[in-house]
Amino acid sequence: MVWEPREEEWERTLAGLRSYRTAYGHLAPRRRETWGEDEGGGEGVVRVGDLMANLRRKDGLGKDPERAAARAAQLRAVDEDWDCPWPLDWQRCYRQLVLLAADEPDGRAPQIAPGVRIDGDDLGTWVARQQEPRVWAKLSTEQRARLEALGLRPTETTPGQGAEGAEAAGSGKRTATARAAFQRGVAALAQWAEREGAEKPVPRKHTETVSVDGEDVDVRLGVWTSNTKSRYDGLTAEERAQLRALGVPWAG
Repeated sequence: MVWEPREEEWERTLAGLRSYRTAYGHLAPRRRETWGEDEGGGEGVVRVGDLMANLRRKDGLGKDPERAAARAAQLRAVDEDWDCPWPLDWQRCYRQLVLLAADEPDGRAPQIAPGVRIDGDDLGTWVARQQEPRVWAKLSTEQRARLEALGLRPTETTPGQGAEGAEAAGSGKRTATARAAFQRGVAALAQWAEREGAEKPVPRKHTETVSVDGEDVDVRLGVWTSNTKSRYDGLTAEERAQLRALGVPWAG
């Protein structure tokens, strides 16, 4: 039986997907994932993983071609990659990397150590794997272009140098711009901790306004916090000390 919601149900579906996309930055949930708050009797909870699987299958948007085209356009307005041709696990990790890169001064992905997890995905291991020459060669042209836009390239090694050595050689030193961006983030986090408490997690979409040289600057604190957590081991001793002084649990 083909899943074909009525229009009222479809509007509720879109509202739930917009909410999920706003929170996570993608429409690539795991198959058994749910979203929303239980308002009693299961009301308000969307089985978003099953829902997206149904929407992507043949006739998932309904059998009527005109209505299906209209619904596809609505979904593209929520997330242009809702029906991406590559695996959803790949899309989810890619979008997580995009969000981290968005708060970098140069818009490139930060270094992420294997084992660093974001929303349940080992993003560090995923990044390293995409850069393996054999894996890179199997990616589509579009996938490679997207990774290249974030500063990723296939790992190249020279005789006597392993992948770890190549990574270290290409890492370079952090620029003055990057250090200044870090200090803005610290100022924003200090402001948040003073107002909300250091123990309270920063929502992923939160933006904090701080004063820098007499001018108001918006810092995407939620993204900055996720970014800083992922590269914590790469910070200087002074930077780690600044974070510990704020009392945030993850810097302990």
